[in-house]
Amino acid sequence: MSKAVEMKKVVVEEIREKINSAQSAVLVDYRGLTVEETTELRKHFREAGVDYKVYKNSLMRFAFKDAGLEDFNQYLTGPNGIAFGIEDAVAPAKISKKFAEDHKNLEIKAGMVDGKVIDLNGVIGLADLPPREVLIAQVLGGLNGPISGFANVLGANIRNLAYVLDAIREKQAQ
Repeated sequence: MSKAVEMKKVVVEEIREKINSAQSAVLVDYRGLTVEETTELRKHFREAGVDYKVYKNSLMRFAFKDAGLEDFNQYLTGPNGIAFGIEDAVAPAKISKKFAEDHKNLEIKAGMVDGKVIDLNGVIGLADLPPREVLIAQVLGGLNGPISGFANVLGANIRNLAYVLDAIREKQAQ
């Protein structure tokens, strides 16, 4: 086998490993961005711990097919960059969305979350999720609400019983 084919196999394996280890991925079309804008985008991704790379579409097709995500291949047209969220599933979507709002030449195409392909609307929805800490607080608040209400109901019954007993005691004292 030629050296070029071997190198391509290595790149396909690298992409497949990233797909399998990533919590999410976002595919963007960077056509029209200046070198400075592309550098700025890479900097934002790097600061958030997101792995952003530009691969050949043909190599990404092989990797996504091997990973069982053939549906993703329909989005692999034109020049693409892909951002893998290894530690934070929401970071690639949030950064891509914010950057696309400020730089109209960046087009978000699709994404992947936990092994499922999502379209542009799914990526935007993922980007609009509140931070993890806020979600946890909301869940805990939702769990705490019924418990507090139940405690208040029980407390009200006990208070009412105490008022009735106090009224009976006052009546007998007269």
